[in-house]
Amino acid sequence: MIRSYPALSASPGRDPEEAGLAAGTDCLFPSLNVYYDVNSRSAALNMALDEALFETAIEATIRFYRWDHPALSFGYFGRFTDVENHENRGDIVRRWTGGGIVFHGEDLTYSIVIPAGDAAFGESSMSIYEKVHRALRAALMTGEQNAEPTLVAAVHDRRNQNNPALIERRSSNHCFANPVRADVVLNGRKVAGAAQRRTRRGLLQQGSIQRVDLAPTFAKNFAAQLSTNCTERTIGAALVRRAQQIAEEKYATVAWLRRRR
Repeated sequence: MIRSYPALSASPGRDPEEAGLAAGTDCLFPSLNVYYDVNSRSAALNMALDEALFETAIEATIRFYRWDHPALSFGYFGRFTDVENHENRGDIVRRWTGGGIVFHGEDLTYSIVIPAGDAAFGESSMSIYEKVHRALRAALMTGEQNAEPTLVAAVHDRRNQNNPALIERRSSNHCFANPVRADVVLNGRKVAGAAQRRTRRGLLQQGSIQRVDLAPTFAKNFAAQLSTNCTERTIGAALVRRAQQIAEEKYATVAWLRRRR
């Protein structure tokens, strides 16, 4: 399936649904394993590591990673013809999750794995998406931003569905040109979006944060907003070997990359 905190008070005059998104809730996870992955990896291996974590995690998990080279990821249902003109500009990989085209290089990327045994898995995909982005918004607010980040509300989408400027933007399949419900926006620009995959095993959410200055402690603050019981983990050799196998069999293959033209 695709797609897609401390108490935060609603600002005066804010739309009712947007105010609902901004309202505080309890942390999403009672406990959370946190991976700060600092190694340089290919786009295929990054996607494979997320899937390897999805296979093996028995507790809610978040992995943070950056890109020291240009890369592009596009959603499971995307067409290769939409990205093939970027082949000479860096790594290109088809994600297992949905969504549009995302350019990587300066962004902070994260993946969240929620095993089926975790209580949060019982929530709807949209609820999980919103709660993760509430936590992300709260973490952004601990930095020195010159404006308050907000979450896009469904009422905002409906009100602007016939706006010619937005229709033109939505004709693009670039993810960060198309804010949708519960995406994080700052100064009128989308700065955080994500995509999901749900199976009987659990839920995987892959997200990107870009076009915003992040405090050095942002990742830790974000994790702390998701759970008050975070445990830092390291990526072990066995997990890397499994990810390499997945990459070789799937994400690094032409068949996977070009499965939809």
